[in-house]
Amino acid sequence: MYPLIEIKTVPIEIEMKVSHAKLEYSRGTADLEISRGDGGLSIKSRPIKLNIDTFEARNSVVPTAMRSIEQYAQQGQQASYTATATYAQQGQMLLEAKIGQDMIGQFAAESTMKNYKPNVGIEFLPSVGPEISWDPGEMHIRYEMDKLNFDWRMNEPKFEFTPGDIELSVTQQPDVIIKYVGGPLYVPPSADPSYEPVDVEA
Repeated sequence: MYPLIEIKTVPIEIEMKVSHAKLEYSRGTADLEISRGDGGLSIKSRPIKLNIDTFEARNSVVPTAMRSIEQYAQQGQQASYTATATYAQQGQMLLEAKIGQDMIGQFAAESTMKNYKPNVGIEFLPSVGPEISWDPGEMHIRYEMDKLNFDWRMNEPKFEFTPGDIELSVTQQPDVIIKYVGGPLYVPPSADPSYEPVDVEA
């Protein structure tokens, strides 16, 4: 006799992939930008300024209407002061006069001498000179050298951490294989072509 059934088991297959944890470091970068600023030379000068005021000189030759009125007013005021003083002096002298004294002739002689002004026909014009002034000259010199500007842009270093990983995958499922390895069964047994009767002794 030999076994009629063959039983075979298929084990499970598991594939495991492991990724280790890692820490990556990236260096910081630096960018440099250089710009140039141009300098320059600037010179500013102002020459001497001469100021000549001829207003008074022109008024001494041909006075304006306003100046003429002012001069006439001053002359009239001065004449009134002089006349008042003269009349007061003459009145005092009349009070002290003696009999037979010629006061009228004396007053006439004094008045003639005061009003007498010799005129030789010579007069310098203009009688007032111009007013002269000046502003001093100036010079400003400004020099500026060229400039170099450095602009640094620093990027900080970075750390990148990748955690570990475990991956499990089933590549083959477990199984049980049952196989019949025997021959065919005939019912009745005499239907088997290779059937041989069994002898039975009485």
